[in-house]
Amino acid sequence: MQIGAQLYTIRNFTQTEADFARSMEKIAKIGYKVVQVSAIGPIEAKKVKAICDANGLKIALTHIPEVKLMNNLDAVIEDHQIYDCKYIGLGAMSEKYRGADWLDYFAEDFTPVAEKIKAAGMKFMYHNHSFEFVHLPCGKTIMDALLEKMPADLMGITADTYWLQIAGVDVNAWMASHADRLPCIHLKDLVPASFETRMAAVGQGNINFPAILDTVSKNGVTEYALVEQDNCYGESPFECLKKSYDHLKKLGY
Repeated sequence: MQIGAQLYTIRNFTQTEADFARSMEKIAKIGYKVVQVSAIGPIEAKKVKAICDANGLKIALTHIPEVKLMNNLDAVIEDHQIYDCKYIGLGAMSEKYRGADWLDYFAEDFTPVAEKIKAAGMKFMYHNHSFEFVHLPCGKTIMDALLEKMPADLMGITADTYWLQIAGVDVNAWMASHADRLPCIHLKDLVPASFETRMAAVGQGNINFPAILDTVSKNGVTEYALVEQDNCYGESPFECLKKSYDHLKKLGY
C-alpha cells in the first residue's frame, strides 16, 4: 500500500500549468510518490503527466465531474491512459440522486459508464461523504442501496475516514467488511471544535489510524491511501499534507 496526496487539498495552487508544476515540486519534496488528480485547472493530460513524471509522482486516482463521465467518457478514458492511471473516480453523486425518488437512476445512469471503464482495463471509483449513510424510507441507507445496485467488479469505494466517522460508522469495521471495494481510500482526521467538528491532518485528531491502516494494509486489495484535507482553516495546505505524511511515516507507512 502506497501513501499519496489528494490534490484537492491544494486546489487553489493547481489551476495553471505553472502553478501545477510548482505544487508538484513541493509535494515531491515532502516525500510523496503518489498523487490523486482532482480539481486542477484545464491543463492538457500530457502536460499533467509530464510534470508528475518530472517530480517522480505516480497518478493513482482522479475525481472527474459527473457531467464529463456521462457526456465525454471516451476523452476521460484517453486521459487516464495518458496518465497511466487505472482508477477513475467520482467525488460524489449529484443531489438529485440522494433520495428514494431518484437513487435507482444512479445505477441506471452509471452502470454503462462503469462497464465501459472496466472494458478499458480501469475501474470506476465512488467517493463517499456522510449523506450516503442517511436511511431511506425502506430502512436501508443510501450506501446499502448503492452497493446492491453497483457490484464490486464495476464500482469501488474511495472510503473517506473523516466522512465515515461523521456518519457515525465504525470506520475500521466498515473498511474490513467492504475490503473488496477499497483499492483506494482517503485519509483525513477529525477534531472536535466546541460544538462542531473540523478536518485535520492525519494524527492531529481522534480517528484510530493505527487500527484502520493495519486493517487495509492486510486486506490484499488497498493499493493507495491518499491524504486529503478539504479545509485547512487558514493553515498552509502544504504544511497540513506534510504533517500527515510525517505522522504516517512514524506509523511505518
